[in-house]
Amino acid sequence: MGKHDTHLVWDWNGTLLDDFTAVIGATNASFAEIGLEPITAERYRDLYCMPIPAFYERLMGRLPTDAEWLVMDETFHRHYVERRAGCALTEGVEELLTQWTLAGRSQSILSMYEHDQLVPVVRGYGIHQHFVRVDGRTGPSGGTKAVHMERHLAALADEGRIAPEHTVVIGDAVDDALAAAHVGARAVLYTGGSHSRKSLEEVGVPVVDSLADAVDLAQSIVR
Repeated sequence: MGKHDTHLVWDWNGTLLDDFTAVIGATNASFAEIGLEPITAERYRDLYCMPIPAFYERLMGRLPTDAEWLVMDETFHRHYVERRAGCALTEGVEELLTQWTLAGRSQSILSMYEHDQLVPVVRGYGIHQHFVRVDGRTGPSGGTKAVHMERHLAALADEGRIAPEHTVVIGDAVDDALAAAHVGARAVLYTGGSHSRKSLEEVGVPVVDSLADAVDLAQSIVR
């Protein structure tokens, strides 16, 4: 890879993996556990934000208590794992990843999904060979992506692979754009996941309706 080639940092949930229905199902299971009404997909996308406790505050009118957070977090992850098995990769992902690899460019995954679970899941979908790094969240859930992005790009730099100014983050959440800005990278946001188009557009980065469009944009915005 040339030192000025574009490097892609892919988000996983809601971006490479088409798992929004699993997320909604697991979210509503966690809400039911503490007596909250279920949420629609539209309302979820309108209100979603990171960190997750702040999202719950928007829904509840207050922050969850520590006890409520523990129950909701555990319930969400348990139900999500059950539902994830039925989720497919987003349409066209295999071809996009393959073509990027064949062009001699590099790509990686950075996710807020727990690292020890993320790595075998990515391998299970048969696409792990396309990535120079696959990094999930380490430490407690409920935070934001910025610090993890900093560590991810530092590790790539240590391997002599990429600089932030030649990196484009592709994700489905405002947090992906904020994490990219935190390290001096660019971002393209995809409407197929956790946010409404309106909330994504408020960040001021390009917003697209397909991952193919995201990749096309990524190749042009760092030149």
